[in-house]
Amino acid sequence: MADFTRFTGPGRYKIAKKSSTGVLHIDYRDTETLRRLLTPNGKIQSRKRTGLSAFEQRMASEAIKRARYMALMPYTSATV
Repeated sequence: MADFTRFTGPGRYKIAKKSSTGVLHIDYRDTETLRRLLTPNGKIQSRKRTGLSAFEQRMASEAIKRARYMALMPYTSATV
């Protein structure tokens, strides 16, 4: 049997920030933080890998897709 390590823990990503009104927000312009959520091939990592909640994962994927559309992040892994 292989030993499986847990993906969550001290290395869990904290990408959602609360605004002054208490609303969670993930900024699509923060490309360095969003880049950590991508695999080396440029795919969006799963919730199991990132340790995000379902709500945060949806916000993160939306922000990554928006950053790609605005040409802040690449679609392919050629420049990741």
